Amino acid sequence: MKDHVPGLNLLLEVKAGFVRQNTCMTRWARENNTHVSNVRNALLGSWDGPRGRAMRKRVIKAARIEASA
Repeated sequence: MKDHVPGLNLLLEVKAGFVRQNTCMTRWARENNTHVSNVRNALLGSWDGPRGRAMRKRVIKAARIEASA
């Protein structure tokens, strides 16, 4: 599986993935005991250390989006 590139497109893809599941990124953050701003920063790439990359991986999996080839 190809890695997702952090940025605005990834943030929008993830948001859409949650909407397709009739939920939202804010709810996911709340249910996973984190702040939505941390999720957003991880997806945009401004939080790109090991913990930010781990957060990005978790939220992408939860949003059920596929990497584009």
